[in-house]
Amino acid sequence: MTVLLPPSETKREGGDSERTLDLRALSFPELATERAAVITAARSVSSEESTARAALKLGPRSVAERLRNLVLHESPTMPAIERYTGVLYDPLDVPAADATTRAWWAEHVVVQSAMFGPVGAADPVPAYRLSHDSRLPGLRLATHWPAPAGAALTGRTGGLVLDLRSEGYRALGPVEGAVVLRVVSVTADGRRKALNHWNKTAKGRLVALLGRTGAAVSSTADLVDWAAGNGVDLERRGDAWDLVAESLEPATA
Repeated sequence: MTVLLPPSETKREGGDSERTLDLRALSFPELATERAAVITAARSVSSEESTARAALKLGPRSVAERLRNLVLHESPTMPAIERYTGVLYDPLDVPAADATTRAWWAEHVVVQSAMFGPVGAADPVPAYRLSHDSRLPGLRLATHWPAPAGAALTGRTGGLVLDLRSEGYRALGPVEGAVVLRVVSVTADGRRKALNHWNKTAKGRLVALLGRTGAAVSSTADLVDWAAGNGVDLERRGDAWDLVAESLEPATA
């Protein structure tokens, strides 16, 4: 089983200053050339505040994040799953996770980065600023990543692929046949309502539970069985899959 996650705009600072960025140390080393090209373009557009504001969609509070792109190769790194923060990653509570859970994430979770393409959960990455819709000089992420990243993911992801990426990041590394979840809330009268912002929280809780339980899943049938055994309301509805957010809410005393 492979779980595909989007990155997050917000990132934890710091990391291991003794271990800086090494493209050869990342998963999918066949993407080294594509990664180097994006890094070069990102560094170029980040060198001036005026160009960085528009290209990276930076506001007054985030404009300093352009500086991250200028020191990528000298910055400290940390595992990708620790680097990202926000509503999807916070439910993972990575700092408190035990070794078994972290090992499951390292084996099964891949994050789709706009800067580095797909990276493994344990891959050492620095803080950076780049989104799927950033505009780089001479390089369009929307055409640069899909073919090589999609091929790399397809070559790695034997068995079930659970795709929890947002639409913009799915486009950067398409995987045919992946299970894409729609996060829904069930109303009092039984109607299902798709969630927007809070769907990330549900996805984070799902990945946290998969890791904590050491889920052994290799098919959709396995996934359904695992969900039923762990109180997760997951249902196939035609060609789509619904994940009921309420079934992943933390238990209350």
